[in-house]
Amino acid sequence: MLNLNQLRVFYHAAKNLNYTVAAGELFITQPAVTAQMKAFEEACNLKLFRKKGRNLILSDEGRELLGYAEKIFKYEKEIENAIADMHKLKRGVLSLGTTKAYARYFMPLMLSNFHESYPDIKIQLYEGSSLDMTTSLLEFKNEVAVIAKAVDLPEVNFYPFSKEEMALIVAPGHHLTKKKAVAIEELAEEPFIMKEKGSGTRKLVEQSFANANCEPNILMETSNTEFIKQLVQRGEGVSFLVREAVAAELSEKKLVEVPLKGRKIFLDVSIAYLRAQVLSPPAKAFVDTLRKLKSEDEDMHPMGIGLMMAKILAQRKKTDDG
Repeated sequence: MLNLNQLRVFYHAAKNLNYTVAAGELFITQPAVTAQMKAFEEACNLKLFRKKGRNLILSDEGRELLGYAEKIFKYEKEIENAIADMHKLKRGVLSLGTTKAYARYFMPLMLSNFHESYPDIKIQLYEGSSLDMTTSLLEFKNEVAVIAKAVDLPEVNFYPFSKEEMALIVAPGHHLTKKKAVAIEELAEEPFIMKEKGSGTRKLVEQSFANANCEPNILMETSNTEFIKQLVQRGEGVSFLVREAVAAELSEKKLVEVPLKGRKIFLDVSIAYLRAQVLSPPAKAFVDTLRKLKSEDEDMHPMGIGLMMAKILAQRKKTDDG
């Protein structure tokens, strides 16, 4: 088997045609170079150098071997540069999973902001239910996910990121719009358009009904937020969605929000990644970027998508003005 350490010594000795210079480049002694070269020639059973007085001359075999050695150590240098670039975030891949709502309403601005800071990082964004994206971490399809905590898994670390206020939406003219507020129990009588199983919203809504000792009357379930909004707008049923996902429709009065009696309902969104895995430089940079967005008084004033985006835009404006 080829001894790469001996090949390295040969490469430095051959390109300099001088054992002393090779020793200096390798930070070893000249006798060590001589000993390594003797061992290498014996292992190859070839004479790689000729001596002419005090000068070294490569043999035909030595010249041919030097060509291969040059290629090997050129690739070695390229590998070293690639590793350095990865640590400096000058190359690499960020594999990220998130929910459909975050993919549409938050990630475009967030990833645009991240790309400005790290333009050489390739981003792979996948979307699905919170449960699907949690599974994608376990299957190593994604390294980081921004999701609701749909299931407790000891292998996954969930770092609290934001709180999204849920809005009970109905069509304009729906009979519930005449009420100042409604209780969860009253909603059990309404046809409900529900998010798919495995979504954080679905888990939260079902838990809210369970806490009120009742069950939702599920007319339809789907992963498509836009489809849910269209069905509700047509008066087919009612639904709970993240407020930011229906902000435009509420503003345009295409949908109406009905207040809930008692406390508001918030969906807790987390940054998720495997506990036992060391994050790659791109993933660590992304997680650090998200953590910096969190407000110090978040527990007192929950920050949702809207505030997050406003904070990003404010930071970008400050950078541009500076």
